Amino acid sequence: MKYAAMTGTFVAVAMIATAAFAQDEDRTGWPESFTVGTASQGGTYFAYGSGWANLVGDELGISGGGEVTGGPMQNMALVHTGDAQFGMTTMGPAAESLAGTNPIAPGLQMDKACAMFPMYQTPFSVTALTSSGITSIADIPAGAKIGFGPAGSTSDTYFPRMMETLGVDFERRNGGWTDLGGQLQDGLLDVIAFAAGVPVPAVSQLEVQTDINIIEFTEEERAKILEAFPVSEFEIAANTYSTLEDPARSVSMWNFAIANCDLPASFVKAAVEVVMSDNDRMVGIHKAARSTLPENWDKNAVLKWHPGAAEWFQENAGADIPADMIYSN
Repeated sequence: MKYAAMTGTFVAVAMIATAAFAQDEDRTGWPESFTVGTASQGGTYFAYGSGWANLVGDELGISGGGEVTGGPMQNMALVHTGDAQFGMTTMGPAAESLAGTNPIAPGLQMDKACAMFPMYQTPFSVTALTSSGITSIADIPAGAKIGFGPAGSTSDTYFPRMMETLGVDFERRNGGWTDLGGQLQDGLLDVIAFAAGVPVPAVSQLEVQTDINIIEFTEEERAKILEAFPVSEFEIAANTYSTLEDPARSVSMWNFAIANCDLPASFVKAAVEVVMSDNDRMVGIHKAARSTLPENWDKNAVLKWHPGAAEWFQENAGADIPADMIYSN
């Protein structure tokens, strides 16, 4: 059974079921605490990940929290090794990590990171100060200093390649989103190339403090990117930012929460139940969670599913997950 929304009655029942589940389930092997690998402060991963970590911890009665990391690539490594129980990644970095091309540990196939639940799509967008006069990709001057986010992040992995594909000549800069936003305001950067769930907290903060341009791709530019990279068409809704008057043309990549494959199935299933049973609570954490819906389980075609997560989606979302896509020792 697939469903796009839940009524208030269903939500209430789901919450009661969650509490009962947490109390009655066999907790053999459960950790006393857990961490969720997120990304830099000021980005969507940190806000979203810290939020669901706290929610799961509160509902299951164990200590849990978000951890600042370098983003999807590092999260794959942390979850694979068990240094973080949970994390978040995008499908591109996940595929590279499984193939052994993650720059954090070249040659290591990170196959102990399992799919947990669908999160949201990460749009790729460009922001500049209005005072710069940059209103399009073509306006970016040769040698422009562009901030691509934390080293090894989804943005840093793919956006420089996208810019090169579009013929942009640039100097690469890395850092946390909040720090890069400050550098843009101070004139130390010409452009920030964001890859993060919208609204990006750092962009929302920027438009409160100064005038900015959120730059969309032209149809031709987007076509080039779609042909060259593992992304999909996306439009950033006009009501996402006060700066936008119309939807902004973009591309996106799906994000999934991940779990160490060796965690107890009952623990992961319980955590998934907390997150997926009440979308309103997740949207209250971050608006990007509007896509954190059971029917989006099928957006994962890369990672093997954690057995506990697979069981939840099979029972509650009618997920037809092939046996060879479910992790087994």
